[in-house]
Amino acid sequence: MHKHPTILGAATLAAIAFSAHAATAQDDCPERGTLDPMYCDADGDLVADAPTDESALQDPGTLVFAYTPVEDPAIYADIWEPFIDHLSEVTGKEVQFFAVQSNSAEVEAMRSGRLHIAGFSTGPTPYAVNLAGAVPFAIMGSEDGQFGYKLQLYTQADSDIQEPADLAGKRIAHTSPTSNSGNLAPRALFPDLGVVPDEDYEVTYSGSHDQSMLGVVAGDYDAAPVASEVVDRMAERGLYDPEEVRIVWESDPFPTTSYTYAHDLAPELKEKIEEAFFSYDFSGTALGEEFTGVSKFIPITYKDQWAVIRQIQAANGVEYTPEGLAAE
Repeated sequence: MHKHPTILGAATLAAIAFSAHAATAQDDCPERGTLDPMYCDADGDLVADAPTDESALQDPGTLVFAYTPVEDPAIYADIWEPFIDHLSEVTGKEVQFFAVQSNSAEVEAMRSGRLHIAGFSTGPTPYAVNLAGAVPFAIMGSEDGQFGYKLQLYTQADSDIQEPADLAGKRIAHTSPTSNSGNLAPRALFPDLGVVPDEDYEVTYSGSHDQSMLGVVAGDYDAAPVASEVVDRMAERGLYDPEEVRIVWESDPFPTTSYTYAHDLAPELKEKIEEAFFSYDFSGTALGEEFTGVSKFIPITYKDQWAVIRQIQAANGVEYTPEGLAAE
């Protein structure tokens, strides 16, 4: 069973997030790394440990699931509906889908204890891990276990931009400060390609990969670094004509959206959630049609699969703090 999608207002969530659920720091924690003081990482896997006090574990009657903010939440609510039904069947819980308005709102919702299962975009995932106690366990992948997307640099088909170094002096759109492919990766990788963001060109934040791409098509921007998976889906929906743009450069693959659960869920519930994800068959579903090239959820760990992302964020001086999240 599931309820109709509801949009969580960012302002509402912000009001409750870092105050109402600001639990006491675990003073007896032997190690927490970069995790917020309310979490502990005694086993060194870089994610929050489950509470040692069983009374602190959550086993809610209704599970709340959210997917990373997208251009059209209503469409994605329909796309996720069959999976939510499957999740409900396997866990024996009612499942409610919430469409969040921003990455910040999504992180804050999990930290507040109001969000139990969530897909977080690549760049915001470390914020969710460190500030909200999110535990990444799955990612969409192909039958042979491959997954990932690329940072692609797009310009107009008739543009004189032929390589990243040609971005100097141009109007370039990045997406948002916390976005991996839309901002952090270009800042970490472009200097070795001959151009330094904010020095050789002024960064303009478009707000999303979609807006960056549409802005390039419209000529509002001379070029934009974007995530290949988003651009591919836009093309499939006919939101732009691929003949009007050209790829200047692309990176090696990065991980895509991480699927996580809250660290303080009861162990048996976590097992059921994982079972639901790993037993779901994408074939013949709206989810399989939307995310082309993938056929199932595959297991991952934050420590391993997000190592390259942490490296990029470290190169950008990113700190996983509420202030850093708010800057998004």
